[in-house]
Amino acid sequence: MLAALFVALQYVLPKHLLTAMIWRIARIRHVATKNFLITQFVGLYKVDIEEVKLVVPADFATFNDFFIRELVADARPIDSGSNNIVSPVDGTVSIAGAIRDGSIIQAKGIDYSLNDLLATDIDLANAYVNGRFATIYLAPYNYHRVHAPLDGELVAARYIPGDLFSVNEATVARVDGLFRRNERLVMHFRTEHGTAALIFVGAFNVGSISTPWTGELRPRKRGSVDVLDLSKHPTAVRKGDLLGWFNMGSTVILLSSADACEWHESLRPGATVRVGEAIGHEKSRM
Repeated sequence: MLAALFVALQYVLPKHLLTAMIWRIARIRHVATKNFLITQFVGLYKVDIEEVKLVVPADFATFNDFFIRELVADARPIDSGSNNIVSPVDGTVSIAGAIRDGSIIQAKGIDYSLNDLLATDIDLANAYVNGRFATIYLAPYNYHRVHAPLDGELVAARYIPGDLFSVNEATVARVDGLFRRNERLVMHFRTEHGTAALIFVGAFNVGSISTPWTGELRPRKRGSVDVLDLSKHPTAVRKGDLLGWFNMGSTVILLSSADACEWHESLRPGATVRVGEAIGHEKSRM
C-alpha cells in the first residue's frame, strides 16, 4: 500500500523543482551543515568509509563532493581478462538478458523499446536487436562513479530530457516505460567485437549527471535531444576508465550488439556487483 501511494504521488509532485532544491542543499558549504549531512548519511546507510580516499567528513567541501567520492587505490581492481566485460558500477542487478524483437524488459509484465530508450536513428537502435542488456540499480550507499565496462571508442553521446521518476524497485514495477520516460545520457561505443551503449538514467533527487566530456548536465524536462561535444577529452577508453558520475543515485543500463557478448550466469536479478568485476565476456569473431 505504501509503495503504491509513493508511486502515485510521483505523478503529481513537482519532481524537477524538488530535485533542484536537493541539488542546492547538497552543495551547501557551511562546515557544520555539510558535516552534519555527511555524518547522518553515513550512519543511516552504513557507508564503508574505510575505502574512501579522503577523510570523512572533514576533507569534503559539500555533501555532493562526498556522494561522488573517490576510493583509495585498488579498492576496485579491474578484471584483467582480455575478453571480459566488467561491471561499470557498484549496485544491484535489476534484470539482465536478451533484447527480443527490439524490446527490453523493465519488470514483470512491462517492457519498452530500444528506439524509445536510445532516441536515435533506427539503424543505430537496430544494431542491438537480439543483443544483450543489463540494468543495474545504484542504492544511496553505493559508490556512484561509473566506469568503462570494456575497451572501446566513445563515438557519440546524447542527452535526452525527460521525467524524474524514482528508479527504486517499487516504482520500476509500476510505471510503464519508466526508463524511456526519464531523462538520460546515452553513450555509444565502438569496440572490436561490435557496438555497445551505456545509459545513465536520471531519477528523482538526481541533481545532475557529469562526465569528463560534457561537464555537469542539469535535468531538463522538455526539449530536443542534445548531441554532445566530445572534443574536450580523449575518446579512446580502456576498461575501468572513469566515464562519469551521478550527483545523487540512479540506474545504468548496458547494451551490447547482437552476437557480441554473453552475460555470466551470476548476472541475475538481485545479484550485487562492484566496479571491475567480470559480468560477461565478448565473443570472438571469426
